[in-house]
Amino acid sequence: MEVFTYSDETNSFDSGDKNKLSFKQYLKNYISLYVSSIIIALLALLFIIFTINNAYIIKNGSLQIYENEPGANEESFNLLVKQLYPEETKINHPLPYSVAHPDLDISAESAVLVDYTTGNILYEKNSETKIPPASMTKLVEMYVVLDEVEKGKFTLDDIVPLPEESWAQNLPKDASIMFLNQGQKVTLRELLLGLSIASGNDASIAVAKYIAGSMEAFVEKMNAVCKSLGLENTHFVESSGYSEENITTAKEFAQFCTEYIRCFPFTLKEFHSQKILEYPKKENLADWHKTSETEHPILQYNTNKLLGVLEGCDGLKTGFIYESGYNISLTAKRDERRFISVTMKGPGNNSKEGNYYRIKDGTNLMEYAFSNFVDYKKNNFTRLKLPVLASSNKNISVRAAYNESFSVPKILLNEKKNLSEMVEVKIVAPKFIFGKINEGEKVGNVLYIVNGKVLNTVPLLSQNDCAPASMIIQKLYRLSLWCLGFNHI
Repeated sequence: MEVFTYSDETNSFDSGDKNKLSFKQYLKNYISLYVSSIIIALLALLFIIFTINNAYIIKNGSLQIYENEPGANEESFNLLVKQLYPEETKINHPLPYSVAHPDLDISAESAVLVDYTTGNILYEKNSETKIPPASMTKLVEMYVVLDEVEKGKFTLDDIVPLPEESWAQNLPKDASIMFLNQGQKVTLRELLLGLSIASGNDASIAVAKYIAGSMEAFVEKMNAVCKSLGLENTHFVESSGYSEENITTAKEFAQFCTEYIRCFPFTLKEFHSQKILEYPKKENLADWHKTSETEHPILQYNTNKLLGVLEGCDGLKTGFIYESGYNISLTAKRDERRFISVTMKGPGNNSKEGNYYRIKDGTNLMEYAFSNFVDYKKNNFTRLKLPVLASSNKNISVRAAYNESFSVPKILLNEKKNLSEMVEVKIVAPKFIFGKINEGEKVGNVLYIVNGKVLNTVPLLSQNDCAPASMIIQKLYRLSLWCLGFNHI
């Protein structure tokens, strides 16, 4: 039998070599284990530090209220909020709590009552019915004029040329006038007095032509103002209100009046609360006009008959054409509270009857407001800083979505305490945000509580976009938060 043998010198070794290789392997394994232990220890230490840091951030970094400092993206953020909360961000908006509809004796077919300070709507009756505003239109004309003056394009002391179509004798017989005539010298300020007191259609024509060059161009400006204020159901074809094709609603016109007073508060004293217009005075007459000692200016009394009748009343404007009935935009202020009402299509067979119902409706609305509501006013938005974990940002800016002022029912108040003492402000928000968040995303609420009743709840929104960290970092954060008791992350 043949025996085959295999010899490989390279694979042959003696017992000494075997022991030597085992030691090398042992040393290698030992070093590997040592390094691994160090790495694990460092990772454990890092994790502990990481967890302690997270605990510190959660404990000390949440709900940091800071001063009202608008961010760089404030304008775009406001546009986003309007898309998210279209009703709440309107100039006038519903009360943030439910209240029984008051049983008021209002004869006008359409009416609305609003709190000027808070923008809350306190009463409505067919407020979205489309009705011609009649001479209330002149308020929009005054807004356009005063806006142009504010921009420096004109001054109230400008002498305004009077086009032939503005002369009183050239207007319809039933038109209200301030008695403009050929050759007269009249300032823009005097024409605005003619608009606000006597409701002069002649003044309206003269003003429109002076400011814009034509009635058509001026009306474009009026409609542009309404569009900028979001008044979708308000449209004008001429500036005086004589046309029944001018259209609005009580609700939208109250919004306009609110903005008008905010922009031009001085007009209440200088124009709308003035009771008498004396025109033309001697200095207004044409150079060729001969006067006698017995000739005096024509006296006209303000068409708003609540001036001097309703306590605190200082505006705004009446209107009447047959298609509109007896309209009035009314405002009154007592102490620091101001309310606005608009009544339209009021009844009456003549101006005496029409004014009777204007006074009755206006008084009922205003007395209801002053007797039942006070204002909680907050000038600035609530702003917070919230920490963000597992994200590209360390924190985010958080802001209340919209105006936090609101009307408070007097029935909830304690006469012995100030309103500010009775209003409890509660911020409901998480201790931190985890990972991704988008601008405009809701993160909590601000609650306003009076006498145990939540009257106002305003969302808190993120003003920043935050991208999430990598998946590994997120898992590390989750493990860390789990150790801290946040099992829901």
